[in-house]
Amino acid sequence: MADHSNMKLGRKAIKTDSRTLALGKYLTPGLPAPPPQADWTKGITSWGMMLNDHLSDCTIAGAAHAIQVWTANNGKMTTVPDATVQSIYEKWDGYVPGHPSTDNGGVELDVLNDWKKQGFAGSKLLAFADPKVANLTEVRQAIALFGGVYIGLALPLTAQNQDVWDVVPNGGAKAKPRSWGGHCVFVPKYDEKTFTCITWGEPKTMTVAFWNEYCDEAHALLSPEWISIKGSPGGFAMAQLEADLKAIV
Repeated sequence: MADHSNMKLGRKAIKTDSRTLALGKYLTPGLPAPPPQADWTKGITSWGMMLNDHLSDCTIAGAAHAIQVWTANNGKMTTVPDATVQSIYEKWDGYVPGHPSTDNGGVELDVLNDWKKQGFAGSKLLAFADPKVANLTEVRQAIALFGGVYIGLALPLTAQNQDVWDVVPNGGAKAKPRSWGGHCVFVPKYDEKTFTCITWGEPKTMTVAFWNEYCDEAHALLSPEWISIKGSPGGFAMAQLEADLKAIV
């Protein structure tokens, strides 16, 4: 049985911005339905903890895992060094080494905006657009088209000791959202019954029921390197998205 009770979380409360792009706007009728399954983790055997075992840096770790997935599927995998992960955590989330009171995690929206403006370890972020969390077709499209989704989970205490994250019927207070805390992960894999995220150095599978109960934030990340190699998906309104980006003040 899994024991994640000593692991760190670190996703702060959701922050919204009316300017954030909605993924559904760019999914045209010409886009085929998402495939029944997608898996961008193939061939990756080492993920790394990204310091999330002793720092509440999951918003940075999730971004670093996204870079691993993108680069592994575009040639040679890049793993962001721990020193760089920590320096980004300091810069974007305010952590001060030696001062545990500053190890408070981060806000996903802020991290993504910083990444878009500044880059992350040489990896650029063209844009991010949010699928509706409850619209699993949009979520699966995001994973299939762009290599994954960067999400927030309101984790229950019951998740600490589950090999596969699932809803615990009649779980009481321990099954309530955020009874453990908020967590950020990158999700590069799904099938008809599950989603698989990367967290604490390994893939972690969750049921669709768990997603529906505890996932409360999702962002599709558009990597220019990914798009330059994979191409702009047919049926995805990339030109409109780029025009909308330019209009954002």
